[in-house]
Amino acid sequence: MRFGLFYEHQMPRPWREGAEGELLRNALDQIELADRLGFDHVWEVEHHYLEEYSHSSAPEVFLAAASQRTERIRLGHGIVQLPPAFNHPARIAERVATLDLVSNGRVDFGTGEASSQMELGGFGVEREQKRAQWTEALDVITRMFVEEPFAGHDGDFISVPQRNVVPKPQQKPHPPLWVACSRRETILMAAEKGIGALSFSFVEPEDAKEWVDDYYAILSSDGCVPAGFDVNPNLAVVVPLFCHEDEETAIQRGIDGGHFFGYSLAHYYVFGEHQPGRTNVWNEFQQHRGKFGFAREIIRAEGDTLGVKLLEQGLGSMRGAVGTPKQIMDLIDRYEAAGVDQVIFVAQCGNNVHEEVCESLELFGKEVLPIYADRAEAAEKKKMERLAPAIEAAMARREPAREADEDYVVRPDGERSAGRTWTLAPRADTASPQEQFLDQLRGKTDAELLEMVRTTQVLELILHGMVAGFDPQYTRGFNGDIQYVLTVEGGGSSHEYFVHVDGELAELVPGHADSPAVTVQMGAPTYLRIASGEENGALAMMEGRIQLLGDAKVAIRLGEMFGQSRY
Repeated sequence: MRFGLFYEHQMPRPWREGAEGELLRNALDQIELADRLGFDHVWEVEHHYLEEYSHSSAPEVFLAAASQRTERIRLGHGIVQLPPAFNHPARIAERVATLDLVSNGRVDFGTGEASSQMELGGFGVEREQKRAQWTEALDVITRMFVEEPFAGHDGDFISVPQRNVVPKPQQKPHPPLWVACSRRETILMAAEKGIGALSFSFVEPEDAKEWVDDYYAILSSDGCVPAGFDVNPNLAVVVPLFCHEDEETAIQRGIDGGHFFGYSLAHYYVFGEHQPGRTNVWNEFQQHRGKFGFAREIIRAEGDTLGVKLLEQGLGSMRGAVGTPKQIMDLIDRYEAAGVDQVIFVAQCGNNVHEEVCESLELFGKEVLPIYADRAEAAEKKKMERLAPAIEAAMARREPAREADEDYVVRPDGERSAGRTWTLAPRADTASPQEQFLDQLRGKTDAELLEMVRTTQVLELILHGMVAGFDPQYTRGFNGDIQYVLTVEGGGSSHEYFVHVDGELAELVPGHADSPAVTVQMGAPTYLRIASGEENGALAMMEGRIQLLGDAKVAIRLGEMFGQSRY
Protein backbone atom coordinates (compact mmCIF):
# COMPACT_ATOMS: atom_id res chain seq x y z
CA MET A 1 0.00 0.00 0.00
CA ARG A 2 1.23 3.45 -0.97
CA PHE A 3 -0.04 6.72 0.50
CA GLY A 4 -0.56 10.13 -1.01
CA LEU A 5 -1.92 13.56 -0.16
CA PHE A 6 -4.37 15.31 -2.45
CA TYR A 7 -4.67 19.09 -2.80
CA GLU A 8 -7.50 21.16 -4.24
CA HIS A 9 -6.44 24.29 -2.28
CA GLN A 10 -9.88 24.80 -0.78
CA MET A 11 -10.74 28.24 0.55
CA PRO A 12 -14.29 28.71 1.87
CA ARG A 13 -15.70 32.21 2.09
CA PRO A 14 -15.33 34.79 3.56
CA TRP A 15 -11.91 35.56 2.08
CA ARG A 16 -9.52 37.83 3.91
CA GLU A 17 -6.62 39.71 2.38
CA GLY A 18 -3.58 37.48 1.83
CA ALA A 19 -5.47 34.24 2.50
CA GLU A 20 -4.64 32.59 -0.83
CA GLY A 21 -0.91 33.12 -0.42
CA GLU A 22 -1.06 31.75 3.12
CA LEU A 23 -3.05 28.75 1.87
CA LEU A 24 -0.37 27.86 -0.68
CA ARG A 25 2.50 28.35 1.73
CA ASN A 26 0.79 26.18 4.33
CA ALA A 27 0.29 23.45 1.73
CA LEU A 28 3.99 23.57 0.87
CA ASP A 29 4.83 23.20 4.58
CA GLN A 30 2.51 20.18 4.79
CA ILE A 31 4.12 18.57 1.75
CA GLU A 32 7.61 19.13 3.11
CA LEU A 33 6.45 17.44 6.32
CA ALA A 34 4.85 14.57 4.38
CA ASP A 35 8.12 14.04 2.51
CA ARG A 36 10.00 13.66 5.79
CA LEU A 37 7.34 11.34 7.20
CA GLY A 38 7.53 8.97 4.23
CA PHE A 39 4.39 9.67 2.20
CA ASP A 40 4.80 8.38 -1.34
CA HIS A 41 2.86 10.94 -3.41
CA VAL A 42 1.45 14.43 -3.38
CA TRP A 43 -1.30 15.01 -5.93
CA GLU A 44 -2.18 18.50 -7.13
CA VAL A 45 -5.26 19.09 -9.29
CA GLU A 46 -5.88 21.53 -12.14
CA HIS A 47 -9.21 23.33 -11.89
CA HIS A 48 -10.47 26.68 -13.12
CA TYR A 49 -13.20 29.03 -11.85
CA LEU A 50 -14.28 26.65 -9.05
CA GLU A 51 -14.47 29.21 -6.23
CA GLU A 52 -14.03 27.89 -2.69
CA TYR A 53 -13.78 24.29 -3.91
CA SER A 54 -10.47 24.56 -5.77
CA HIS A 55 -8.10 27.51 -6.04
CA SER A 56 -5.64 25.37 -7.96
CA SER A 57 -5.41 26.60 -11.52
CA ALA A 58 -1.62 26.33 -12.01
CA PRO A 59 -0.51 22.99 -10.52
CA GLU A 60 2.75 22.96 -12.46
CA VAL A 61 3.85 26.13 -10.63
CA PHE A 62 2.89 24.78 -7.22
CA LEU A 63 4.47 21.37 -7.84
CA ALA A 64 7.66 23.03 -9.05
CA ALA A 65 7.83 24.88 -5.73
CA ALA A 66 7.16 21.61 -3.88
CA SER A 67 9.94 19.89 -5.83
CA GLN A 68 12.49 22.26 -4.34
CA ARG A 69 11.35 21.65 -0.77
CA THR A 70 11.24 17.86 -0.94
CA GLU A 71 13.61 15.00 -1.72
CA ARG A 72 11.75 11.76 -2.32
CA ILE A 73 7.96 12.25 -2.47
CA ARG A 74 6.54 11.84 -5.97
CA LEU A 75 4.79 14.84 -7.52
CA GLY A 76 1.49 13.91 -9.13
CA HIS A 77 -0.41 16.05 -11.56
CA GLY A 78 -3.79 14.99 -10.33
CA ILE A 79 -4.87 16.02 -12.96
CA VAL A 80 -3.96 18.07 -16.08
CA GLN A 81 -6.94 19.01 -18.27
CA LEU A 82 -6.10 17.64 -21.75
CA PRO A 83 -8.74 19.13 -24.10
CA PRO A 84 -6.66 21.57 -26.17
CA ALA A 85 -8.78 24.60 -25.29
CA PHE A 86 -7.44 24.18 -21.73
CA ASN A 87 -3.84 23.34 -22.63
CA HIS A 88 -2.05 22.92 -25.94
CA PRO A 89 -0.47 19.43 -26.04
CA ALA A 90 3.03 20.81 -26.67
CA ARG A 91 2.76 23.07 -23.62
CA ILE A 92 1.70 20.12 -21.47
CA ALA A 93 4.60 17.99 -22.71
CA GLU A 94 7.04 20.84 -22.08
CA ARG A 95 5.76 21.59 -18.57
CA VAL A 96 5.61 17.96 -17.45
CA ALA A 97 9.11 17.27 -18.78
CA THR A 98 10.51 20.39 -17.14
CA LEU A 99 8.93 19.46 -13.81
CA ASP A 100 10.35 15.95 -14.17
CA LEU A 101 13.81 17.40 -14.68
CA VAL A 102 13.75 19.90 -11.80
CA SER A 103 12.39 17.21 -9.46
CA ASN A 104 15.00 14.64 -10.54
CA GLY A 105 12.46 12.27 -12.10
CA ARG A 106 9.64 12.34 -9.52
CA VAL A 107 6.62 13.24 -11.66
CA ASP A 108 3.43 11.23 -12.18
CA PHE A 109 1.33 12.53 -15.08
CA GLY A 110 -2.34 12.45 -14.19
CA THR A 111 -4.78 13.42 -16.92
CA GLY A 112 -8.43 14.36 -17.21
CA GLU A 113 -11.04 15.81 -19.54
CA ALA A 114 -13.03 18.05 -17.13
CA SER A 115 -16.66 17.53 -16.20
CA SER A 116 -17.98 20.72 -14.62
CA GLN A 117 -19.95 23.13 -16.78
CA MET A 118 -18.07 25.95 -15.07
CA GLU A 119 -14.84 24.76 -16.70
CA LEU A 120 -16.13 23.26 -19.95
CA GLY A 121 -18.22 26.33 -20.69
CA GLY A 122 -15.46 28.66 -19.55
CA PHE A 123 -13.05 27.22 -22.11
CA GLY A 124 -15.58 26.47 -24.85
CA VAL A 125 -15.23 22.67 -24.74
CA GLU A 126 -18.24 20.73 -26.00
CA ARG A 127 -19.25 18.12 -23.42
CA GLU A 128 -19.93 15.45 -26.04
CA GLN A 129 -16.45 15.93 -27.52
CA LYS A 130 -14.31 16.06 -24.40
CA ARG A 131 -13.55 12.32 -24.22
CA ALA A 132 -12.45 12.27 -27.87
CA GLN A 133 -10.30 15.35 -27.25
CA TRP A 134 -8.70 13.73 -24.20
CA THR A 135 -7.93 10.58 -26.20
CA GLU A 136 -6.37 12.46 -29.09
CA ALA A 137 -4.36 14.78 -26.85
CA LEU A 138 -3.00 11.92 -24.75
CA ASP A 139 -1.63 10.17 -27.84
CA VAL A 140 -0.05 13.39 -29.11
CA ILE A 141 1.56 14.23 -25.76
CA THR A 142 3.06 10.79 -25.18
CA ARG A 143 4.51 10.84 -28.69
CA MET A 144 6.00 14.26 -27.99
CA PHE A 145 7.76 12.69 -24.99
CA VAL A 146 9.42 9.91 -27.01
CA GLU A 147 9.63 10.96 -30.67
CA GLU A 148 12.73 12.95 -31.51
CA PRO A 149 11.58 14.86 -33.39
CA PHE A 150 7.83 14.59 -32.94
CA ALA A 151 6.59 13.46 -36.36
CA GLY A 152 3.56 15.76 -36.39
CA HIS A 153 -0.18 15.25 -36.07
CA ASP A 154 -3.24 16.37 -38.03
CA GLY A 155 -6.36 15.11 -36.28
CA ASP A 156 -9.93 16.05 -35.48
CA PHE A 157 -9.04 18.51 -32.70
CA ILE A 158 -5.26 19.00 -32.81
CA SER A 159 -2.91 19.93 -35.61
CA VAL A 160 0.81 20.19 -34.86
CA PRO A 161 3.56 20.17 -37.50
CA GLN A 162 6.80 18.25 -37.18
CA ARG A 163 8.82 19.67 -34.28
CA ASN A 164 11.27 18.45 -31.67
CA VAL A 165 9.50 19.10 -28.37
CA VAL A 166 12.06 19.94 -25.71
CA PRO A 167 12.99 19.26 -23.02
CA LYS A 168 12.41 15.53 -22.77
CA PRO A 169 11.47 14.06 -19.37
CA GLN A 170 14.08 12.41 -17.18
CA GLN A 171 11.96 9.30 -16.69
CA LYS A 172 12.02 7.05 -19.72
CA PRO A 173 10.01 6.62 -21.80
CA HIS A 174 7.93 9.16 -19.86
CA PRO A 175 6.41 9.69 -16.39
CA PRO A 176 3.73 7.20 -15.31
CA LEU A 177 0.31 7.97 -16.79
CA TRP A 178 -2.95 8.22 -14.82
CA VAL A 179 -6.52 9.32 -15.50
CA ALA A 180 -9.12 10.73 -13.12
CA CYS A 181 -12.09 8.39 -12.66
CA SER A 182 -15.46 9.07 -11.05
CA ARG A 183 -17.32 6.06 -12.47
CA ARG A 184 -16.66 2.36 -12.94
CA GLU A 185 -16.63 2.65 -16.74
CA THR A 186 -13.80 5.19 -16.62
CA ILE A 187 -11.76 2.83 -14.45
CA LEU A 188 -12.27 0.10 -17.03
CA MET A 189 -11.21 2.50 -19.78
CA ALA A 190 -8.03 3.22 -17.81
CA ALA A 191 -7.30 -0.49 -17.80
CA GLU A 192 -7.88 -0.71 -21.55
CA LYS A 193 -5.30 2.03 -22.03
CA GLY A 194 -2.80 0.64 -19.53
CA ILE A 195 -2.80 3.68 -17.29
CA GLY A 196 -3.37 4.24 -13.58
CA ALA A 197 -6.88 4.97 -12.30
CA LEU A 198 -7.38 7.82 -9.81
CA SER A 199 -10.81 7.16 -8.30
CA PHE A 200 -12.64 10.12 -6.74
CA SER A 201 -15.91 8.36 -5.98
CA PHE A 202 -15.36 7.75 -2.21
CA VAL A 203 -15.87 4.02 -2.62
CA GLU A 204 -16.05 1.54 0.27
CA PRO A 205 -13.21 -1.03 0.36
CA GLU A 206 -15.61 -3.90 -0.24
CA ASP A 207 -17.03 -2.16 -3.32
CA ALA A 208 -13.54 -1.25 -4.50
CA LYS A 209 -12.60 -4.93 -4.73
CA GLU A 210 -14.92 -5.48 -7.67
CA TRP A 211 -13.44 -2.44 -9.43
CA VAL A 212 -9.88 -3.63 -8.75
CA ASP A 213 -10.60 -7.14 -10.01
CA ASP A 214 -12.19 -5.81 -13.22
CA TYR A 215 -9.37 -3.29 -13.73
CA TYR A 216 -6.61 -5.90 -13.54
CA ALA A 217 -8.58 -8.45 -15.56
CA ILE A 218 -8.87 -6.00 -18.48
CA LEU A 219 -5.30 -4.77 -18.11
CA SER A 220 -4.10 -8.38 -18.39
CA SER A 221 -6.30 -9.16 -21.38
CA ASP A 222 -5.95 -8.68 -25.13
CA GLY A 223 -8.19 -5.65 -24.75
CA CYS A 224 -5.38 -3.59 -23.24
CA VAL A 225 -3.71 -1.33 -25.83
CA PRO A 226 -1.49 1.15 -23.99
CA ALA A 227 -2.11 4.86 -24.52
CA GLY A 228 1.51 5.60 -23.70
CA PHE A 229 4.81 3.88 -24.22
CA ASP A 230 4.73 2.10 -20.89
CA VAL A 231 2.04 0.55 -18.68
CA ASN A 232 1.24 1.94 -15.23
CA PRO A 233 -0.85 -0.72 -13.44
CA ASN A 234 -2.22 1.12 -10.40
CA LEU A 235 -5.58 1.94 -8.87
CA ALA A 236 -5.87 4.64 -6.20
CA VAL A 237 -8.80 5.82 -4.08
CA VAL A 238 -9.34 9.19 -2.40
CA VAL A 239 -10.75 9.64 1.13
CA PRO A 240 -10.71 12.43 3.75
CA LEU A 241 -8.12 12.10 6.55
CA PHE A 242 -7.88 13.37 10.08
CA CYS A 243 -5.93 11.35 12.60
CA HIS A 244 -5.94 11.85 16.38
CA GLU A 245 -5.51 9.61 19.40
CA ASP A 246 -8.93 10.73 20.58
CA GLU A 247 -11.73 9.88 18.13
CA GLU A 248 -13.97 12.74 19.23
CA THR A 249 -11.13 15.24 18.66
CA ALA A 250 -10.47 13.79 15.20
CA ILE A 251 -14.14 14.26 14.34
CA GLN A 252 -14.33 17.78 15.74
CA ARG A 253 -11.23 18.85 13.84
CA GLY A 254 -11.69 17.03 10.57
CA ILE A 255 -15.24 16.02 9.69
CA ASP A 256 -16.54 19.43 8.60
CA GLY A 257 -13.57 19.87 6.26
CA GLY A 258 -14.09 16.43 4.77
CA HIS A 259 -17.79 17.07 4.36
CA PHE A 260 -17.20 20.44 2.71
CA PHE A 261 -14.83 18.77 0.27
CA GLY A 262 -17.59 16.37 -0.79
CA TYR A 263 -20.34 18.99 -0.75
CA SER A 264 -18.44 21.61 -2.76
CA LEU A 265 -17.43 18.97 -5.30
CA ALA A 266 -21.09 18.00 -5.72
CA HIS A 267 -22.07 21.68 -5.88
CA TYR A 268 -20.11 22.11 -9.11
CA TYR A 269 -20.64 18.66 -10.59
CA VAL A 270 -24.08 17.49 -9.46
CA PHE A 271 -26.66 19.84 -8.01
CA GLY A 272 -25.34 23.38 -7.57
CA GLU A 273 -26.53 26.59 -9.20
CA HIS A 274 -23.61 28.98 -9.16
CA GLN A 275 -23.37 32.72 -9.76
CA PRO A 276 -19.68 33.52 -10.35
CA GLY A 277 -18.30 35.84 -7.71
CA ARG A 278 -21.57 35.86 -5.73
CA THR A 279 -22.56 32.36 -4.60
CA ASN A 280 -21.32 31.51 -1.09
CA VAL A 281 -20.74 27.75 -1.18
CA TRP A 282 -19.71 27.58 2.49
CA ASN A 283 -22.98 29.19 3.64
CA GLU A 284 -25.00 26.86 1.44
CA PHE A 285 -23.06 23.90 2.84
CA GLN A 286 -23.88 24.87 6.41
CA GLN A 287 -27.56 25.27 5.61
CA HIS A 288 -28.14 22.25 3.36
CA ARG A 289 -25.40 19.67 4.04
CA GLY A 290 -27.77 17.10 5.53
CA LYS A 291 -29.95 17.04 2.40
CA PHE A 292 -27.05 16.00 0.21
CA GLY A 293 -25.33 13.23 2.14
CA PHE A 294 -23.21 15.17 4.63
CA ALA A 295 -25.27 15.01 7.80
CA ARG A 296 -23.15 15.98 10.79
CA GLU A 297 -25.39 14.45 13.46
CA ILE A 298 -24.77 10.82 12.53
CA ILE A 299 -20.98 11.10 12.85
CA ARG A 300 -20.32 10.04 16.43
CA ALA A 301 -17.30 8.89 18.42
CA GLU A 302 -18.33 5.32 19.24
CA GLY A 303 -15.16 3.43 18.35
CA ASP A 304 -16.82 1.77 15.39
CA THR A 305 -15.17 0.53 12.22
CA LEU A 306 -14.86 3.42 9.80
CA GLY A 307 -17.18 3.57 6.85
CA VAL A 308 -16.59 5.84 3.91
CA LYS A 309 -20.33 6.36 3.49
CA LEU A 310 -22.82 6.10 6.35
CA LEU A 311 -26.61 5.87 6.41
CA GLU A 312 -28.91 6.23 9.38
CA GLN A 313 -32.62 7.02 9.60
CA GLY A 314 -32.73 8.12 5.99
CA LEU A 315 -29.74 10.46 6.32
CA GLY A 316 -26.50 9.90 4.45
CA SER A 317 -23.06 11.07 5.46
CA MET A 318 -19.38 10.60 4.67
CA ARG A 319 -16.72 9.61 7.18
CA GLY A 320 -13.56 8.41 5.48
CA ALA A 321 -10.32 8.11 7.45
CA VAL A 322 -11.35 10.46 10.26
CA GLY A 323 -10.56 8.76 13.54
CA THR A 324 -7.84 7.14 15.60
CA PRO A 325 -4.74 5.46 14.21
CA LYS A 326 -6.28 2.06 14.94
CA GLN A 327 -9.51 2.89 13.12
CA ILE A 328 -7.60 4.25 10.14
CA MET A 329 -5.38 1.14 9.99
CA ASP A 330 -8.46 -1.06 9.92
CA LEU A 331 -9.82 0.93 6.97
CA ILE A 332 -6.48 0.73 5.14
CA ASP A 333 -6.29 -3.03 5.74
CA ARG A 334 -9.65 -3.41 4.03
CA TYR A 335 -8.48 -1.38 1.03
CA GLU A 336 -5.27 -3.41 0.90
CA ALA A 337 -7.25 -6.65 1.01
CA ALA A 338 -9.36 -5.35 -1.89
CA GLY A 339 -6.19 -4.88 -3.96
CA VAL A 340 -6.12 -1.06 -3.97
CA ASP A 341 -2.59 0.15 -4.68
CA GLN A 342 -2.70 3.63 -3.16
CA VAL A 343 -4.89 5.52 -0.71
CA ILE A 344 -4.80 9.27 -1.32
CA PHE A 345 -5.84 11.41 1.63
CA VAL A 346 -7.55 14.79 1.54
CA ALA A 347 -6.31 16.61 4.63
CA GLN A 348 -6.36 20.28 3.57
CA CYS A 349 -10.06 20.88 3.01
CA GLY A 350 -12.79 23.20 4.19
CA ASN A 351 -11.63 25.24 7.16
CA ASN A 352 -9.29 22.61 8.58
CA VAL A 353 -6.59 24.35 10.61
CA HIS A 354 -3.06 24.13 9.21
CA GLU A 355 -1.38 23.36 12.53
CA GLU A 356 -3.92 20.63 13.29
CA VAL A 357 -3.47 19.14 9.82
CA CYS A 358 0.27 18.91 10.50
CA GLU A 359 -0.39 17.21 13.86
CA SER A 360 -2.64 14.72 12.09
CA LEU A 361 0.01 13.96 9.46
CA GLU A 362 2.70 13.54 12.10
CA LEU A 363 0.60 11.07 14.09
CA PHE A 364 -0.28 9.11 10.94
CA GLY A 365 3.40 9.12 9.96
CA LYS A 366 4.41 7.82 13.37
CA GLU A 367 1.71 5.27 14.13
CA VAL A 368 0.34 4.07 10.79
CA LEU A 369 2.63 4.62 7.83
CA PRO A 370 5.65 2.55 8.99
CA ILE A 371 3.54 -0.58 9.27
CA TYR A 372 2.81 -0.50 5.52
CA ALA A 373 6.03 1.05 4.24
CA ASP A 374 8.16 -2.02 4.93
CA ARG A 375 6.00 -4.29 2.81
CA ALA A 376 4.94 -1.89 0.06
CA GLU A 377 8.06 -2.28 -2.08
CA ALA A 378 8.02 -6.08 -1.90
CA ALA A 379 4.31 -6.20 -2.77
CA GLU A 380 4.82 -3.87 -5.73
CA LYS A 381 7.74 -5.95 -7.02
CA LYS A 382 5.64 -9.11 -6.78
CA LYS A 383 2.77 -7.45 -8.64
CA MET A 384 5.01 -6.28 -11.48
CA GLU A 385 6.54 -9.75 -11.84
CA ARG A 386 3.05 -11.23 -12.08
CA LEU A 387 1.96 -8.67 -14.68
CA ALA A 388 5.19 -8.67 -16.71
CA PRO A 389 3.97 -11.07 -19.45
CA ALA A 390 0.68 -9.18 -19.84
CA ILE A 391 2.49 -5.82 -20.00
CA GLU A 392 4.90 -7.15 -22.63
CA ALA A 393 2.00 -8.42 -24.71
CA ALA A 394 0.14 -5.12 -24.32
CA MET A 395 3.14 -3.09 -25.46
CA ALA A 396 3.42 -5.28 -28.55
CA ARG A 397 -0.09 -4.13 -29.49
CA ARG A 398 0.83 -0.47 -29.15
CA GLU A 399 1.84 1.40 -32.30
CA PRO A 400 5.54 2.30 -31.87
CA ALA A 401 7.10 5.74 -32.01
CA ARG A 402 7.28 7.05 -35.55
CA GLU A 403 10.23 8.11 -37.66
CA ALA A 404 10.01 11.73 -38.68
CA ASP A 405 10.41 12.99 -42.24
CA GLU A 406 14.16 13.54 -42.64
CA ASP A 407 13.60 16.13 -45.39
CA TYR A 408 11.30 18.33 -43.35
CA VAL A 409 12.69 21.87 -43.22
CA VAL A 410 11.50 25.03 -41.47
CA ARG A 411 12.54 28.44 -42.74
CA PRO A 412 11.63 31.90 -41.48
CA ASP A 413 8.94 32.23 -44.15
CA GLY A 414 7.49 28.73 -44.23
CA GLU A 415 8.18 25.02 -44.05
CA ARG A 416 8.07 21.96 -46.28
CA SER A 417 8.55 18.22 -46.35
CA ALA A 418 9.85 16.01 -49.15
CA GLY A 419 7.95 16.50 -52.39
CA ARG A 420 5.91 19.42 -51.06
CA THR A 421 6.11 23.13 -51.72
CA TRP A 422 6.66 25.72 -49.03
CA THR A 423 3.71 26.06 -46.70
CA LEU A 424 2.98 29.72 -46.06
CA ALA A 425 0.78 31.34 -43.46
CA PRO A 426 -2.90 30.66 -44.25
CA ARG A 427 -4.70 33.35 -46.21
CA ALA A 428 -8.38 34.09 -46.47
CA ASP A 429 -10.29 32.03 -49.03
CA THR A 430 -11.26 35.22 -50.86
CA ALA A 431 -7.79 36.10 -52.17
CA SER A 432 -7.50 39.37 -54.07
CA PRO A 433 -6.40 39.42 -57.73
CA GLN A 434 -3.04 40.72 -56.46
CA GLU A 435 -2.64 37.70 -54.15
CA GLN A 436 -3.78 35.29 -56.84
CA PHE A 437 -1.16 36.73 -59.16
CA LEU A 438 1.56 36.36 -56.50
CA ASP A 439 0.63 32.70 -56.16
CA GLN A 440 1.55 32.23 -59.83
CA LEU A 441 5.09 33.45 -59.18
CA ARG A 442 5.98 30.58 -56.87
CA GLY A 443 8.13 27.74 -58.10
CA LYS A 444 9.43 29.62 -61.14
CA THR A 445 13.08 29.57 -62.25
CA ASP A 446 15.12 32.78 -62.65
CA ALA A 447 14.71 32.57 -66.42
CA GLU A 448 10.94 32.20 -66.13
CA LEU A 449 10.72 35.15 -63.74
CA LEU A 450 12.90 37.33 -66.00
CA GLU A 451 10.64 36.48 -68.91
CA MET A 452 7.70 37.76 -66.86
CA VAL A 453 9.37 41.16 -66.29
CA ARG A 454 10.38 41.87 -69.89
CA THR A 455 7.54 44.39 -69.76
CA THR A 456 7.01 46.73 -66.83
CA GLN A 457 3.41 45.70 -66.14
CA VAL A 458 4.26 42.85 -63.76
CA LEU A 459 6.61 44.89 -61.61
CA GLU A 460 4.27 47.86 -61.55
CA LEU A 461 1.39 45.65 -60.39
CA ILE A 462 3.43 44.36 -57.46
CA LEU A 463 4.91 47.74 -56.58
CA HIS A 464 1.45 49.31 -56.56
CA GLY A 465 0.43 46.58 -54.10
CA MET A 466 3.30 47.64 -51.86
CA VAL A 467 2.32 51.31 -51.99
CA ALA A 468 -1.30 50.43 -51.24
CA GLY A 469 -0.13 49.13 -47.84
CA PHE A 470 1.36 52.51 -46.86
CA ASP A 471 0.69 53.48 -43.22
CA PRO A 472 1.68 57.11 -42.53
CA GLN A 473 1.73 56.69 -38.73
CA TYR A 474 5.10 54.94 -39.05
CA THR A 475 6.86 57.65 -41.13
CA ARG A 476 7.83 59.54 -37.95
CA GLY A 477 7.87 62.76 -39.92
CA PHE A 478 9.74 61.41 -42.93
CA ASN A 479 9.03 63.04 -46.29
CA GLY A 480 11.07 62.10 -49.32
CA ASP A 481 11.82 59.44 -51.90
CA ILE A 482 12.64 55.73 -51.65
CA GLN A 483 14.36 54.39 -54.77
CA TYR A 484 13.96 50.79 -56.01
CA VAL A 485 16.48 49.43 -58.54
CA LEU A 486 15.54 45.92 -59.79
CA THR A 487 18.28 44.46 -61.97
CA VAL A 488 17.84 41.90 -64.75
CA GLU A 489 20.16 39.77 -66.89
CA GLY A 490 23.01 39.67 -64.41
CA GLY A 491 22.83 43.38 -63.58
CA GLY A 492 23.26 44.55 -67.17
CA SER A 493 19.98 46.46 -67.11
CA SER A 494 17.44 47.45 -64.53
CA HIS A 495 13.93 48.65 -63.80
CA GLU A 496 13.83 51.77 -61.65
CA TYR A 497 10.93 53.16 -59.62
CA PHE A 498 10.73 55.37 -56.58
CA VAL A 499 8.06 55.89 -53.96
CA HIS A 500 7.44 59.52 -53.09
CA VAL A 501 6.24 60.00 -49.49
CA ASP A 502 4.54 63.29 -48.66
CA GLY A 503 2.69 63.45 -45.36
CA GLU A 504 -0.32 61.11 -45.52
CA LEU A 505 0.32 60.05 -49.13
CA ALA A 506 2.69 57.68 -50.97
CA GLU A 507 2.93 57.60 -54.77
CA LEU A 508 4.75 55.20 -57.13
CA VAL A 509 6.75 57.03 -59.81
CA PRO A 510 8.70 55.39 -62.70
CA GLY A 511 12.31 56.43 -63.08
CA HIS A 512 15.08 57.75 -60.87
CA ALA A 513 14.63 60.15 -57.96
CA ASP A 514 16.96 63.16 -57.78
CA SER A 515 17.94 62.73 -54.12
CA PRO A 516 16.48 59.50 -52.66
CA ALA A 517 16.70 59.04 -48.89
CA VAL A 518 17.13 55.30 -49.37
CA THR A 519 18.03 53.17 -52.38
CA VAL A 520 17.01 49.49 -52.39
CA GLN A 521 18.78 47.42 -55.05
CA MET A 522 18.30 43.71 -55.84
CA GLY A 523 17.80 41.29 -58.70
CA ALA A 524 14.30 41.21 -60.16
CA PRO A 525 13.92 37.41 -59.49
CA THR A 526 14.85 37.98 -55.84
CA TYR A 527 12.26 40.75 -55.57
CA LEU A 528 9.54 38.61 -57.14
CA ARG A 529 10.27 35.66 -54.82
CA ILE A 530 10.13 37.93 -51.75
CA ALA A 531 6.88 39.43 -53.01
CA SER A 532 5.32 35.98 -53.46
CA GLY A 533 6.46 34.84 -50.02
CA GLU A 534 8.71 32.15 -51.44
CA GLU A 535 11.84 33.80 -50.04
CA ASN A 536 12.69 35.68 -46.85
CA GLY A 537 13.78 39.29 -47.40
CA ALA A 538 15.89 39.49 -44.24
CA LEU A 539 17.77 36.35 -45.24
CA ALA A 540 18.35 37.71 -48.76
CA MET A 541 19.78 40.90 -47.26
CA MET A 542 22.08 38.95 -44.92
CA GLU A 543 23.33 36.96 -47.91
CA GLY A 544 24.17 40.18 -49.78
CA ARG A 545 21.50 39.83 -52.47
CA ILE A 546 19.83 43.07 -51.35
CA GLN A 547 21.76 46.31 -50.96
CA LEU A 548 20.44 49.22 -48.91
CA LEU A 549 22.05 52.65 -49.36
CA GLY A 550 21.21 55.90 -47.61
CA ASP A 551 19.47 56.78 -44.34
CA ALA A 552 19.56 53.64 -42.16
CA LYS A 553 16.88 54.97 -39.78
CA VAL A 554 14.43 55.29 -42.66
CA ALA A 555 15.50 51.94 -44.14
CA ILE A 556 14.69 49.95 -41.00
CA ARG A 557 11.16 51.46 -40.95
CA LEU A 558 10.24 50.48 -44.50
CA GLY A 559 8.44 47.34 -43.36
CA GLU A 560 6.31 49.32 -40.90
CA MET A 561 5.62 52.13 -43.37
CA PHE A 562 4.29 49.70 -45.93
CA GLY A 563 2.26 47.50 -43.61
CA GLN A 564 5.00 44.89 -43.03
CA SER A 565 4.73 44.27 -46.74
CA ARG A 566 6.85 41.50 -48.24
CA TYR A 567 7.45 43.71 -51.25
